[in-house]
Amino acid sequence: MKIKTNDQVKIIAGKDKGKTGKVQQVFPKENRASVEGLNLLVKHLRPSRRGEKGQRVEFPAPLNLSNLQLLCPKCGKPTRVGFQTMAIGEGEAKTNKKVRVCTKCRKLID
Repeated sequence: MKIKTNDQVKIIAGKDKGKTGKVQQVFPKENRASVEGLNLLVKHLRPSRRGEKGQRVEFPAPLNLSNLQLLCPKCGKPTRVGFQTMAIGEGEAKTNKKVRVCTKCRKLID
């Protein structure tokens, strides 16, 4: 995935366009992510017992990943994400690992 939990992202489309936030949760099957404090929806809940009042609950609704852009932790700019394979380990224990890379500054994101 190009965007993971705890990444800083910028919203590039929708009602919160231009705002930045931290990714709380990613839903890979739906191609969506939930950003902390942004794209808030209000859900009205009925009272569960007699005499209680109903409630309004605000929660961040998931956004499509195409409307999010990753903020590079090194250069701080919104960027696309590239991938590189890096050799980790020595001798016969060497393995290749796929890592995320900022396309603007070419620094590792992970």
